[in-house]
Amino acid sequence: MDLQGKRVLILGGAGLVGMAVARKMMAESPAVLIISSLFEAEAIEACEILKKEAPHIKFESAFGNVFVRNEFKSMPWGEILANSTSRNQMIHDNLDDLDQEILSSSCLYQTIKEADPAVVVDCINTATAVAYQDIYKSNYEVRSEISKVQSGESNNEKLIDDVEKMMCTLYVPQLIRHVQIFHEAMKEANTKLYLKIGTSGTGGMGLNIPYTHSEEKPSRMLLSKSSVAGAHTLLLFLMARTPGGPIIKEIKPTAAIAWKQIAYGDVKRKGKNVQLYDCEASSGVKLDGSFNIDGSDEWDTLDGQFMKSVFIDTGENGIFSAGEFEAISSTKQMELVTPEEIAESVVFEIRGGNTGKDVVNALDHASFGPTYRAGVLRERALDILKELEDEHDVSSVSFELIGPLSSKLLFEADLFKKTVKTYKSIKEISAKELSQQLATLVNSSQKIRTNILSVGIPILMPDGKTLLRGPEVKVPPYKGEKNIPITDESIAIWSKDGWVDLRESNMILWKQRITDLFESLEAKNSLDTSSAEVRDHRYWFKDDEINIGKLIGWIFATEHDGARIKG
Repeated sequence: MDLQGKRVLILGGAGLVGMAVARKMMAESPAVLIISSLFEAEAIEACEILKKEAPHIKFESAFGNVFVRNEFKSMPWGEILANSTSRNQMIHDNLDDLDQEILSSSCLYQTIKEADPAVVVDCINTATAVAYQDIYKSNYEVRSEISKVQSGESNNEKLIDDVEKMMCTLYVPQLIRHVQIFHEAMKEANTKLYLKIGTSGTGGMGLNIPYTHSEEKPSRMLLSKSSVAGAHTLLLFLMARTPGGPIIKEIKPTAAIAWKQIAYGDVKRKGKNVQLYDCEASSGVKLDGSFNIDGSDEWDTLDGQFMKSVFIDTGENGIFSAGEFEAISSTKQMELVTPEEIAESVVFEIRGGNTGKDVVNALDHASFGPTYRAGVLRERALDILKELEDEHDVSSVSFELIGPLSSKLLFEADLFKKTVKTYKSIKEISAKELSQQLATLVNSSQKIRTNILSVGIPILMPDGKTLLRGPEVKVPPYKGEKNIPITDESIAIWSKDGWVDLRESNMILWKQRITDLFESLEAKNSLDTSSAEVRDHRYWFKDDEINIGKLIGWIFATEHDGARIKG
């Protein structure tokens, strides 16, 4: 892609890699570079620095925590967790169904909407942001409080708080929601390309990585980071296979990224100066009884005194002492890659080059896709299935293994097959007559009814008020309440998502589907025997009656945008 005249959003743009990417992009003459950072001051400062280096380019700043809703974007994570209202809002945002309110309230969504970028480069260390919320610490606190409640030492209030905090730190729901919002926001912005700077979580090392967070080796925290990073890559892999979205790429450095600055000065951890403390021998803790992790003020706080030393600044990964840096960068440890090298690959990939470093592309090539042999054998399998159906006088329609929507559509198509027989008949018979014929069949055949109801798919009769059901229903799904209000709106949703719907309104929908099918065929030459079309006249009409698998596959591919785009 030619970046000249384009709007480019760099998330994490004020960081080490983000600034290197911005500088490399400046040579491509984008119209606008939007620099986004967690903190407003950082984003503004980065823009001011870059403006001096490239006065011909317009720079805009954006800020906030893109993992929360916009109203929380400047709140520290600890402050969000400390408040019951904000905690429950986070639980709702991450664990409930994605709707327009959750989407439009997201800081990430609003950032992308306002930036309106053709290209997004995501330099945020997503895996660290998610995994370092530390579910293991939450686990200990919840279990400790459960023990206190069970022994009568505590009431349920503290336990509820701790459980809510733990629910807020669940890694996978956060990551899934983050990717969902990203995808929807970029589709709305018509973003053409998204490139992620990912991570392996261990600086390229394996399970033998010796650096820990005081727990066992290997560090659960580091492995959580790697797990989130891997899950993120697979979600991007799926996003890259989704029609209507941007081109997706990911570059995943597997070494320590360094460096930004080497200096002598204040040592900072998590953005704060390191306070100096002292503890003389006379104040030392006597090691008997139990050890109190929090201590009892045995130390002296050296007021106004903070740690100063020589350090190397590695950006988002923090500042390292000379000893730490030399240790992790030494041969056979993490070793090093520079941000400028990463930035060069980023821009080369965006321009359409092939660096060999795009892991989404690598997964495409390394993963095992459909094969010619399986395609040939599929035809034999379908023949055997049809022979066995005829031999045993059964219709093998759905066992509810690929979702209630699939089952609902397959069962409805099978009812058409058993009544009007052909696609043309669905098109020509009135919706009212179709509804009556399907209802008559359902009422007269216990075998048909039981096959549908026994896998959890209810049948809504033509009056729209009578529902046939078994002990299990797949729709509506359980969401904490077993008694759900029935409204016209809820009936519309449930019947669309997983009820066999015999109402006239659904027959109208089916007639329109078949009309669309015939119109698509009219645009094709029925005598064309080339390889141009898959679903041609012969495909549809070689069978004497409705082929329910073909029909539902076509509906998923067209009506539901569910087509595979990569082989």
